Amino acid sequence: MKKIILILVVVASNLNVLAQSNQEPPKLFTEAVRSNFLKYKYQSNEAYRLGDFERGQYLFDSLVNNQLVGSKFNDFTLKRVANKKLKISKLKKPIFLVTYASWCIPGKGEIPALNKLAKEYNKEVEFIVIIWGKKKEAKKFSNKFSSKIEICYAHKNYKNDNEIVQSMRETLGFPTCYMIDEHLQIVDIKRGAAQPEMRTPIKKAIEINYNIFQERLSLITSPDAIKKTILAKQ
Repeated sequence: MKKIILILVVVASNLNVLAQSNQEPPKLFTEAVRSNFLKYKYQSNEAYRLGDFERGQYLFDSLVNNQLVGSKFNDFTLKRVANKKLKISKLKKPIFLVTYASWCIPGKGEIPALNKLAKEYNKEVEFIVIIWGKKKEAKKFSNKFSSKIEICYAHKNYKNDNEIVQSMRETLGFPTCYMIDEHLQIVDIKRGAAQPEMRTPIKKAIEINYNIFQERLSLITSPDAIKKTILAKQ
């Protein structure tokens, strides 16, 4: 009887290993965007042309949840504003990545909220900001951010930047938050941030943005949240 049980355990273990080996590796983020973006672009452009902003947001969320979540973020080599280049695969922590444009003014309280979050969670999470623009423009813009955030930049005229510009800026827009786990799998993508009214007190505006960023951050700092997101994709 013991021999039979042992044999069954070994067989089950081998079947599990075989099943894992037969699983296809996750699709790269750029491939997932490339194969799904044209349809999304056509449908979303039509929705916004008709003034149907709710459907436009629905289409974006559908693209993210059904096609991009679970894909593997590319091993981009990012240009830092002040230091040497940053290779994504060298980071061994979850990544909270936010994109901005050097010519676009962020919402009230947005950057102070992000800075506050980075100071609190930089030991557990890698915070990266990619600024769409040339180095000189990006360097000027970077002065707004905490030293706890890696400030990078990309421009379509720069060598090796075409892929990242096309797959991120020219498709999903900005500002956009990418929540990426320590294995470089995309857990979620959210576009935009809070838009407090101009008369909102700065302290309140920071609090509103902080709460939104913290909720997004929880997707890569909470093991249960990560598991739930990945299981939903399967």
